[in-house]
Amino acid sequence: MLIVERWIMGVIRKEVFYSLSQLNQRIKELLIWMNNKKFQKILGTRSSLFTEIDLPALKPLPLQSYQYTYIKKVTVHVDYHVEVEKHYYSVPYGLIKKRLEAHVTQKMIKIYHQGHCVAQHLKSTRSGGHSTHSEHMPKSHQEYSQWSPERLQSWAESLGSAVLELVTLQLSSKTHPQQSYRACFGLLSLSKKYSKERLNAACQRGLDTGATRLQSIKAILSSGLDQQVLACESSDPLLNIDHENLRGEEYYH
Repeated sequence: MLIVERWIMGVIRKEVFYSLSQLNQRIKELLIWMNNKKFQKILGTRSSLFTEIDLPALKPLPLQSYQYTYIKKVTVHVDYHVEVEKHYYSVPYGLIKKRLEAHVTQKMIKIYHQGHCVAQHLKSTRSGGHSTHSEHMPKSHQEYSQWSPERLQSWAESLGSAVLELVTLQLSSKTHPQQSYRACFGLLSLSKKYSKERLNAACQRGLDTGATRLQSIKAILSSGLDQQVLACESSDPLLNIDHENLRGEEYYH
């Protein structure tokens, strides 16, 4: 910078220019002159040393332009996804609970484990969404790849409103829907053993009592609880107490 200030900026400081192109042309002239000016204590010029030393060491420019990359430490969730900027990207399911590195560029997400790239995705800006490669799923999840939440809900709806409500509850209980498919299929397949009416009644009882797990629905059906009336909660015994020390709601009007 000192050389440029002295031999270029110092020279043009009192010159007048009427356009940017005129200024750039003058700087270009002085730059060529500066680089070809002989050194005082060694042989050669800046231009000759560049040709002799720097030029042979230069490499071609990369085919792709540089993209800024930042690296983030991520942990693989139980649904074999990692979170980057509020979006979830899949990795091979065998890496669950492992600590990985996500290399984030403007367009790509590359995920590394011990220096090896194990997954790459196009970057998404959909907050809360998932980008999933089928090959990252465990085999049981891959078998469900032909299914969708909508298809499961359509099957459930054909069995009854309570079945539909319970399947919808199962699907929404997991970060990634495939994790709940096993329970949904188990529930819906009960229609092969029990009538629609009994399955729907069992699901309604499960919803009313909070027993919404698949094993709970199976237990309700096997014990015949779906065919029994659910006992109503007893009324509050304090409501009928009449005492002079009880003011009642009218007191506060």
